[in-house]
Amino acid sequence: MTFQEKLDKITKKNNSLLCVGLDTDLKKILTHLQGRENAQFEFNRAIIDATHDLVCAYKPNSAFYEADGQEGIKQLKLTCDYLRQKHPEIVIVIDAKRGDIGNTNEGYVRYVFDYLGSDAITIHPYLGQEAIKPFLARPEKGAIILCQTSNPGAGEFQNLKVNGKELYKIVAENVARDWNTNGNCLLVVSATYPKEVAEVRKIAGEMTFLVPGIGAQGGNVEQTVKAGLNAKKTGMIINAGRSIIYASQGADFAKKAREETEKLKDEINKYR
Repeated sequence: MTFQEKLDKITKKNNSLLCVGLDTDLKKILTHLQGRENAQFEFNRAIIDATHDLVCAYKPNSAFYEADGQEGIKQLKLTCDYLRQKHPEIVIVIDAKRGDIGNTNEGYVRYVFDYLGSDAITIHPYLGQEAIKPFLARPEKGAIILCQTSNPGAGEFQNLKVNGKELYKIVAENVARDWNTNGNCLLVVSATYPKEVAEVRKIAGEMTFLVPGIGAQGGNVEQTVKAGLNAKKTGMIINAGRSIIYASQGADFAKKAREETEKLKDEINKYR
C-alpha cells in the first residue's frame, strides 16, 4: 500500500482531515504523571485512546523527545509502536525537518521509517532533489517537504523572488513537476497564510498538504480549508497540537482532548 492510499483510506473511514500533534513536553504534562516511568508515553497513549476515531494522523515532533536523550527516544518509540499495534490504519508523521546530503539521509530514513515505523517525515528542500532521494525512493512512505511554513519569519527566504517568482512557489513547482514520481510527496503549507495556501494549491494540483498553524497559532479554519482542499474535497492533513493535548491540566485531560478534537474535526468538515 502506498502512503497516499493509506492516508485516503483512514481519511474516509474516520471522515477526518485532522491530525493531532503529539508535541508532548514533560514540563507541561500533569504533575501526577511527571514522576512516573514512561510519563510521555502514558500521556500520549491517553490522548490516542481518547481521539483515535476522530483523526487521520498523529504527528509527534521529534525535538520534544530528542531533548531527553535516550529516555526521550524510548518514549517516542513506545508511542509509535503503540500506534502501529493498536491503530495500524492511522498515519504516523514524524515532524523532524531533516535534510542533509544523501548518505546522511540514508541514516535518517532507517531511523524514522525502519526503527520508529513512521509513515512519513517532514524534510527540508534546500539541498535539492538529489540529496533527498533516499526519502523519495520509498513509495510506501510520505516525504513531506517544507514549502510555506507557519513561523513569523518564514518570509525571509520563502518570499524572496527568483526571476520574479517567490521561492516557495518554485519549491512547490519543482516538487509537483519533478520530485513526485512515486506519488509520495506532500507539501507543508501554513494555515497562518491562507492566501499562500491557495497559491500552492494552484501549482500542486491534487497533492496532499500538511497544514500547521491551526489552534494555538491562530490559523483560520474556514479560510484554510477553502484555500487548501483539492478537487476530491480532501488533500489536507490539518494539524493541531497544543490546543488539543493541553486542553486541560486536570485529570480529565484526555476527555477534554477528545472534546476539542471532535469540535475541530466538525468545524473542518463544515467547510469541505
